[in-house]
Amino acid sequence: MNQETLPGASNALIFGILSVVLVFVCCGPFAAIFSFIGLSNAKKAERIYQLEPHRYMGYSDVKTGRVLSYIGLALSLIGIIFIILYFGVIVALVAAEGGF
Repeated sequence: MNQETLPGASNALIFGILSVVLVFVCCGPFAAIFSFIGLSNAKKAERIYQLEPHRYMGYSDVKTGRVLSYIGLALSLIGIIFIILYFGVIVALVAAEGGF
Protein backbone atom coordinates (compact mmCIF):
# COMPACT_ATOMS: atom_id res chain seq x y z
CA MET A 1 0.00 0.00 0.00
CA ASN A 2 1.43 3.36 -1.03
CA GLN A 3 1.25 6.16 1.47
CA GLU A 4 0.59 9.74 0.46
CA THR A 5 2.52 12.73 1.71
CA LEU A 6 0.64 14.44 4.49
CA PRO A 7 -0.90 17.68 3.17
CA GLY A 8 0.40 20.71 5.05
CA ALA A 9 3.30 18.88 6.74
CA SER A 10 5.97 20.50 4.59
CA ASN A 11 4.32 23.92 5.00
CA ALA A 12 4.40 23.57 8.78
CA LEU A 13 8.08 22.66 8.61
CA ILE A 14 8.96 25.50 6.23
CA PHE A 15 7.16 28.13 8.30
CA GLY A 16 8.77 26.78 11.47
CA ILE A 17 12.21 27.09 9.91
CA LEU A 18 11.43 30.58 8.61
CA SER A 19 10.26 31.74 12.02
CA VAL A 20 13.54 30.72 13.67
CA VAL A 21 15.71 32.10 10.86
CA LEU A 22 13.89 35.45 10.73
CA VAL A 23 14.43 36.02 14.43
CA PHE A 24 18.18 35.95 13.90
CA VAL A 25 18.26 37.68 10.52
CA CYS A 26 16.13 40.75 11.01
CA CYS A 27 12.56 40.79 12.07
CA GLY A 28 11.09 39.57 15.35
CA PRO A 29 7.46 40.51 14.62
CA PHE A 30 7.55 38.81 11.22
CA ALA A 31 8.99 35.70 12.84
CA ALA A 32 6.01 35.65 15.20
CA ILE A 33 3.65 35.86 12.23
CA PHE A 34 5.39 32.94 10.53
CA SER A 35 5.25 31.02 13.81
CA PHE A 36 1.48 31.41 13.98
CA ILE A 37 1.14 30.32 10.36
CA GLY A 38 3.36 27.29 11.03
CA LEU A 39 1.33 26.32 14.09
CA SER A 40 -1.90 26.67 12.13
CA ASN A 41 -0.58 24.46 9.32
CA ALA A 42 0.65 21.90 11.85
CA LYS A 43 -2.76 21.77 13.49
CA LYS A 44 -4.53 21.26 10.15
CA ALA A 45 -2.07 18.55 9.09
CA GLU A 46 -2.40 16.77 12.43
CA ARG A 47 -6.17 16.79 12.13
CA ILE A 48 -5.92 15.18 8.68
CA TYR A 49 -3.42 12.64 9.97
CA GLN A 50 -5.58 11.66 12.95
CA LEU A 51 -8.48 10.74 10.65
CA GLU A 52 -6.44 8.21 8.63
CA PRO A 53 -2.95 7.67 10.09
CA HIS A 54 -2.24 4.63 7.92
CA ARG A 55 -2.81 6.64 4.74
CA TYR A 56 -0.21 9.38 5.21
CA MET A 57 3.53 9.66 5.78
CA GLY A 58 5.45 12.72 6.97
CA TYR A 59 3.95 13.21 10.41
CA SER A 60 7.46 13.82 11.77
CA ASP A 61 7.59 16.99 9.65
CA VAL A 62 4.48 18.22 11.44
CA LYS A 63 6.02 17.62 14.86
CA THR A 64 9.30 19.25 13.85
CA GLY A 65 7.49 22.23 12.32
CA ARG A 66 5.43 22.69 15.47
CA VAL A 67 8.52 22.63 17.71
CA LEU A 68 10.37 25.09 15.47
CA SER A 69 7.33 27.37 15.37
CA TYR A 70 7.15 27.41 19.17
CA ILE A 71 10.88 28.13 19.37
CA GLY A 72 10.56 30.93 16.79
CA LEU A 73 7.59 32.39 18.65
CA ALA A 74 9.41 32.34 21.98
CA LEU A 75 12.55 33.91 20.52
CA SER A 76 10.56 36.61 18.73
CA LEU A 77 8.64 37.47 21.90
CA ILE A 78 11.90 37.68 23.85
CA GLY A 79 13.32 39.92 21.12
CA ILE A 80 10.26 42.18 21.19
CA ILE A 81 10.50 42.47 24.98
CA PHE A 82 14.18 43.45 24.71
CA ILE A 83 13.36 46.08 22.07
CA ILE A 84 10.64 47.56 24.27
CA LEU A 85 13.00 47.62 27.27
CA TYR A 86 15.79 49.13 25.18
CA PHE A 87 13.68 52.03 23.96
CA GLY A 88 12.10 52.41 27.40
CA VAL A 89 15.52 52.88 28.97
CA ILE A 90 16.50 55.40 26.30
CA VAL A 91 13.31 57.41 26.87
CA ALA A 92 13.83 57.25 30.65
CA LEU A 93 17.42 58.47 30.35
CA VAL A 94 16.49 61.31 28.03
CA ALA A 95 13.57 62.31 30.26
CA ALA A 96 15.77 62.20 33.38
CA GLU A 97 18.25 64.62 31.81
CA GLY A 98 15.53 67.09 30.92
CA GLY A 99 15.44 66.33 27.21
CA PHE A 100 12.50 66.56 24.82
